[in-house]
Amino acid sequence: MERRHGNLRLLRADTTTVIAGPLTDLLALTYGPAAVLPPLFQPIPGIEEAYIYGSWAARHAHQPGPPPQDVDVLVVGSADDDTLYDAARTAERTLGREVNVTRISSESWTDSAPDPFVTSVRNKPLYPLISKERDS
Repeated sequence: MERRHGNLRLLRADTTTVIAGPLTDLLALTYGPAAVLPPLFQPIPGIEEAYIYGSWAARHAHQPGPPPQDVDVLVVGSADDDTLYDAARTAERTLGREVNVTRISSESWTDSAPDPFVTSVRNKPLYPLISKERDS
């Protein structure tokens, strides 16, 4: 749909078409979490680093597989669990999918002999949301 307002040409998607739903899903799948999560998590004190991992990060890295049903977020640092939970619930409402947050200490993340979870996460695709360089 289109309308003019002065020199502006305003466009609106026709959400009644048969392709509107799948196209919306595709855009949310590919760009949604990357756009939605950083502004929610960056202001939270105690986050040193944060990443999307799991199936969303794998699809973003072009690894084959089914579309992600949820978004897994790894937070490194000492952020308050309740604050992280609140940010995840806000993201869920925007994204229309579950957002799971796992917080680990910076020591666990940098340990030369990490636990199996950290090893697994490090050996698979990660999509950075917040990096150590953010305050540089």
